[in-house]
Amino acid sequence: MTDSNVELRRMPIGDDLASPLRDISQDMPGIHCLVGDQLESVQKEISRIVASDFDMIEDINKYLMMMKGKLFRPTLLLLANQVGGKPSNDAVTLASVVELVHLATLVHDDAVDNSVLRRGLPTVNSLWTHQISIIMGDYLYSRSITELTNLGKIEALKILSEAANDMSVGEMRQLMSYDSLGFTEEDYYRLIEAKTASLMSAACEIGALEGVGEYCQQLALFGYNLGMAFQIIDDLLDYTGSKAVIGKPSGQDLRERKVTLPLVKILNEVSDVEMSEIRKFFTLTKPSEEDIELVIGIVSERGGFSYARERAELYAERAYYALDDLPDDIAIEALRNTVQYTIGRDR
Repeated sequence: MTDSNVELRRMPIGDDLASPLRDISQDMPGIHCLVGDQLESVQKEISRIVASDFDMIEDINKYLMMMKGKLFRPTLLLLANQVGGKPSNDAVTLASVVELVHLATLVHDDAVDNSVLRRGLPTVNSLWTHQISIIMGDYLYSRSITELTNLGKIEALKILSEAANDMSVGEMRQLMSYDSLGFTEEDYYRLIEAKTASLMSAACEIGALEGVGEYCQQLALFGYNLGMAFQIIDDLLDYTGSKAVIGKPSGQDLRERKVTLPLVKILNEVSDVEMSEIRKFFTLTKPSEEDIELVIGIVSERGGFSYARERAELYAERAYYALDDLPDDIAIEALRNTVQYTIGRDR
């Protein structure tokens, strides 16, 4: 990525961008219409890559396939690969590798966080052990690297390795945010840049690299900004979504003492009484539903929800602008739809 693009993606968020966002649709057909068949192949390819003759690994692999999400990152790679009209025959395998890296981070994250639910199902660490969960995440990473080397995709391996490194640093930053009411907004953006935006940017860049090859920087920038918006919405939904919809208890981040943007925003604006309640919450060993609802209420009343949504929408606008100089084809339209989906989703 050029120096100018690095500066663009890191510059402070302002209100100087006119919003190109259209009516939000939470449906995925406008995104998947181009790559639906490929995504079915991605699922088969993932199963092929992770296959093992060791029974425990195979059992966990089968369970993880049941937990699969919307394959959003593979979708981004496949769409980026089609921009300009020269898709690669290796795109499905590369998309599968990106999803495996994502899956590995989820398995590790759940173990670190002692999470018991993921997408409404028990986590690997809750069904097996934390040790097995960590080793399984390592296995998924190693299979991803092996597949890329077998394909001879050295540049894609470099991009993905850098993203994996960023995600590891992001996890360390998140550990530092636990119980930390001194966590700043800049700290938060740095965290989600590493934790989420890095892999979405890598997915788009690899897709572009394997396609026409001319749009790597723009699509990497698109993926970065989309990833930032995606994670802010994710953190907002943890406050506002229901367990039935998002697949985990509402307020789970608070239960795990994670300090995210809705809370970060209001920490310097609350009254002494409200701050006292928030500090008290972070001393509780096992907060009750009432404790969590109290903090959520303070965050809502002080504008934490609306502020987080505004920030997400500004990153979404930047994602739109990153596509401005690219061929206005059906793949670009589908990528624009991913922005709408990201901002409008409820899970």
